[in-house]
Amino acid sequence: MALDPNSVGRTTPELIHEYEWRDVALYALGVGATLDELDFLYEKRGPKVLPSFAVIPTFAACEALFEAVGGDFRGVVHGAQKITLHAPFEPSGKLVTVGKVAGVYDLKRLAQAVFTTETRDAKGTLLCETEWLILYRFDGGFGGARPPASPKLRPLERDADFTREEKTSREQAALYRLSGDLNPLHVDPELATEVGFDRPILHGLCTFGYAARALLHSRCGGDPTRLRELFGQFKRPVWPGDTFVTRGWDEEDRVLLTTETREGEDVAFTGYARVV
Repeated sequence: MALDPNSVGRTTPELIHEYEWRDVALYALGVGATLDELDFLYEKRGPKVLPSFAVIPTFAACEALFEAVGGDFRGVVHGAQKITLHAPFEPSGKLVTVGKVAGVYDLKRLAQAVFTTETRDAKGTLLCETEWLILYRFDGGFGGARPPASPKLRPLERDADFTREEKTSREQAALYRLSGDLNPLHVDPELATEVGFDRPILHGLCTFGYAARALLHSRCGGDPTRLRELFGQFKRPVWPGDTFVTRGWDEEDRVLLTTETREGEDVAFTGYARVV
C-alpha cells in the first residue's frame, strides 16, 4: 500500500483500553524493572504505574493511524517519542484514547509520519498526551513537504549529574512485546534480515521505558507523579542483551538525557525530561 499524504488530519474514534494490575506489572518487567522496584510489580503495593506506561493504551489508536497512512510496514522504525503526563494512572481501569495523523512528510530517501493521541480515564480526566514520530524507510520520494526541524539535543560539556547502567536480557524484546507492541521486526529473525538488520532489534519504546526508569530513580525519588514530560529521539538500533548507560544533565527547567550501550560506539537515544 502506498503512503497516503492525504491522511493528515484523520482521527480515530474513541478507543477503549481496559487493564488490570497484571498488565502494569508486565509492562514494568518489559522495561527492565527488578524486585528492587517491588512497588511497580506487586499488587499489594498498588502497584504503582510507570509514567512511560502512557504509550500502552495508545497502541490501538496508532494501529488505526498506521492503516490510514499506509506505506510499507516492513520498513517502519521509531524516530522519536514524547509523552506529556497530566494525572497519574490507577493500577487498573478503563481508558479512552483518540488518535490523529498530525503530519506526513517527505525526506526524499525516507518518509515521516507524526501521530498524536490523548488518553482520558473513564471520568473524562485527561491523563496523558503522546506524540509519535515514525520513519518509513522504503516510502520516501513521493514529492511531499519537508518536516519541521527536530530539536537539537546535545549533552552538556561537563560530567553528567547522574549515570545509571542496566543490562537488558536476550529475551527483553520478546517480553516487552507482550504489552502490545507486536511489530515482528523485534522477534522474527527472518524479517529482521529481510529489512536490513542482522537480527531482531529492541523496541525503541523499550529503550524509552528504561530512560523513564532512570529518571524515576535518579530525579523523582521513585515517585511516578513527578515525571511530567519525556521526549526522546532514537538515534540507532540497539539489541536485546545490550547494556544501557543512561546519563542525565540538570538544566534550569529540564533534564537532558542520553542512552548509549556498552556494546556500541554511538549514542542510541537522546532526549529531555521535565520533573517537579
